[in-house]
Amino acid sequence: MLLLPERLTVHEANDTLRMLQQGLRGEPADRVVVDAGALAAFDSSALAVLLECQRIARASGRRFEVQQLPPKLRALAVLYGVAELLPEAVTP
Repeated sequence: MLLLPERLTVHEANDTLRMLQQGLRGEPADRVVVDAGALAAFDSSALAVLLECQRIARASGRRFEVQQLPPKLRALAVLYGVAELLPEAVTP
């Protein structure tokens, strides 16, 4: 499971994306789960980072899911019309 930091704005986006890309390489499973539970401060850059992670995961044939997406970030995803692209993780 990959973890998002507490803060993910335009200022942290590139570093966070690099960190997640490294984590994606190490994920052995057929699904990639990103835990967004720690996110407290974010802007639309957080959506861009998540969507890029999804693109990378799918390009390698893996499912992509997000866990604990903050309600305000989900609302932002709905506003931008990308909410359906960020499926919520289902706990087994």
